[in-house]
Amino acid sequence: MTMMTQMTKMKRRMATLLMGGAVLASLSGLSFAADAKQQTLTGQVGDAMCGHSHMMPGKNEAECTRACIKEGSNYALIVGDKVYVLKGKTDGLDAFAGKTATVTGTLKGQTMTVSTVAEAK
Repeated sequence: MTMMTQMTKMKRRMATLLMGGAVLASLSGLSFAADAKQQTLTGQVGDAMCGHSHMMPGKNEAECTRACIKEGSNYALIVGDKVYVLKGKTDGLDAFAGKTATVTGTLKGQTMTVSTVAEAK
């Protein structure tokens, strides 16, 4: 067997291994998506830029949140020392700005894709 033939076979094997790895990686991603569960968190509705500390002088938490949202920030749910960015169904969050709300959705890292929002009880 010539050196060139050996190199060609090695390249094919590497390509096969890489393809197999890519298939496994994509399948594992699908299983994580299938395992995602709805979670419910209760906290204060704010914005992702300010988080725990609202920075606009002379504005309360609700006013600051609304102003930051208008400037392009995302809504956030502040729960204890954590700030969760809210995505998905965020249209009704303006009414909860600065208030405590219960949010249900899919949590991935520090981002929650919102399904429902309700007044905290």
